[in-house]
Amino acid sequence: MRIRLTAEETVLEATLDDNRTAHDFASLLPLTLRMNDLRGREKYGRLPRPLTGVGPRRHEFETGDIVYWSPGPDVAFFYAHEGPSVPDPGIVLLGRIDSGADVFKKYEGSVEVTAEVIV
Repeated sequence: MRIRLTAEETVLEATLDDNRTAHDFASLLPLTLRMNDLRGREKYGRLPRPLTGVGPRRHEFETGDIVYWSPGPDVAFFYAHEGPSVPDPGIVLLGRIDSGADVFKKYEGSVEVTAEVIV
């Protein structure tokens, strides 16, 4: 599934994985979240509810990853590959930003991001 992420004048496209957690995330779209910055490497925002069908967890991430952090429940976009790995219980990969994820560096602090399905 293809989605669009819009933050002010920035528009990025991404592809969600074909798994239960990503499908549940897509069911929430369109969605606008206040995304905060964490460690100069990711923007994260609280979802309106926990996602179901949480798949395999991992502790490593790549620039461009869209992930679910269940303790939040938060969604996060990694825009830089800096800092330590993700602590327990780890993250669930939802998908990847196609290119240009590093543009989130320009938004110091928080920024509103709208995620919507591309039809």
